[in-house]
Amino acid sequence: MAPVKEILFDCDNTLVLSESLAFEACAELANEILQNYNVDKRFTGPELLSTFVGQNFRGMMVGLQSKYNFSMPEQQLEDFVQRELGAVIAKLNEKAQPCEGVMPELEKLKKSGKYGLAVVSSSALSRVVASIKKTEMDHYFPQDHVFSAATSLPTPTSKPNPAIYLHACKVIGVEPSECVAIEDSRSGATAAKNAKIPLIGYVGPYAEEGKEKQESIAKMLSEECGAIAIMWHWMEFEECLRKVEAS
Repeated sequence: MAPVKEILFDCDNTLVLSESLAFEACAELANEILQNYNVDKRFTGPELLSTFVGQNFRGMMVGLQSKYNFSMPEQQLEDFVQRELGAVIAKLNEKAQPCEGVMPELEKLKKSGKYGLAVVSSSALSRVVASIKKTEMDHYFPQDHVFSAATSLPTPTSKPNPAIYLHACKVIGVEPSECVAIEDSRSGATAAKNAKIPLIGYVGPYAEEGKEKQESIAKMLSEECGAIAIMWHWMEFEECLRKVEAS
């Protein structure tokens, strides 16, 4: 493969343990929407997370409309998107923590100066910025190299659409083949795959759900999404990166 110039990090549950916090807020709003449209189903935060992991709130609500056969006016959807964003940012500012082991790896990457570093997320830009600032990792990423599928594109979208990855590569000035993406979810990994970006799959956040869950995610990331390496903990990052560079 081409020499790696840029490392593209997903944010939620890859850099920052934010998904469970975000989905607490998302579930409350999703259930309000379902009630408004006379749908009996109600979600807990963990259930919503397992169903829509890797997608932003707009993508989740589009999925709910399709699944339960109702349609929201665009302005109503936009109002809920804004409410969700405020609720999630409040939780992140209070409780967000870095993924275990990521900070030493970011520091080593910064000191080496060998690679550019960027964040490529489905989440709204203000949420991503809140996450990386709360965890004090924002100084590792140039401000104009933090990208959001919900905010950075002319038309908001969500992973697995590869548009945000392709946009990031264009802005940074690299080819997809000159990058490595790090993703923990099917939707994010599929976006990287569809953008033809070599992938490291990360399964660390699934540890609390047990070894079987981690292994099933690792298998999915490898077999369905083409991950070249699977990273169980951030201490394995250098080895995984070498594996990608040797592929």
